[in-house]
Amino acid sequence: GMFQITIIGCGAIAEYVAGHLKNSDDIEIVSALVTVRSLERARTVFGSDVSLTTEYSTDSPRADLVVDCAGHAGLRQHGEKILAYGVDVVSVSVGAMADESLAAKLSDAATSGGSQLHLASGAIGALDALSAAQVGGLDEVVYTGRKPPAGWRGSPAEETLALDELSESAVHFSGSARDAALRYPKNANVAAAVALAGIGFDKTRVELIADPTINTNRHEVSAKGAFGKLNFSIEGNALPDNPKSSALAAMSVVRAVLDRAAPVRVG
Repeated sequence: GMFQITIIGCGAIAEYVAGHLKNSDDIEIVSALVTVRSLERARTVFGSDVSLTTEYSTDSPRADLVVDCAGHAGLRQHGEKILAYGVDVVSVSVGAMADESLAAKLSDAATSGGSQLHLASGAIGALDALSAAQVGGLDEVVYTGRKPPAGWRGSPAEETLALDELSESAVHFSGSARDAALRYPKNANVAAAVALAGIGFDKTRVELIADPTINTNRHEVSAKGAFGKLNFSIEGNALPDNPKSSALAAMSVVRAVLDRAAPVRVG
């Protein structure tokens, strides 16, 4: 039979995922979980044959997988209930795991429900190598996030830098991945993904940089350990209809769904 999914959210990432999976022969979107104020938008995103709901309940169409595209609030609101009910969740909201009490609740719910929370790799790559390397032992992992100054507006970078007046690149945060994720919640997902794949939130080092010489977001990971050394860098494009959403993050969610439904998977 068809592999059935429920999507949480109806923003740019949800729209990309739905658009990609709509015409799949093996995957069916049976329902979507959205906020009351986005019901109208959800109808245009998902079409008329997807059932819309604002609360997950055991009466909801039972999907094989719930796909969270809604940001930290979606995972915080619905994750525990869905996992405890025994349904797997794929989420792009990795940064939410920096909150230890939420991470523990989700982990306990998955254990009791016999389900799994799969954190999609999002805007970064090389996490498969990093998590394999962690088995043999990692000595050091550093994540560096560079964005043009405008990309840091509305973040704590404004407290230390005059973003509009920068003539060269400037570091505005240097610390642990946990501190980075908690202080910069809107930019937390990549730091959190690197931390969880590797040596954890407290040992992973993070540098965040405002760089007036670039116009894309650049993510770099370097790691050393028993496996050898790794350097990875990626320059990500945004989704065309939302400059705040990473295109690769949306693609990584689709990939996670396809992998679940596929007879063979790589990585």
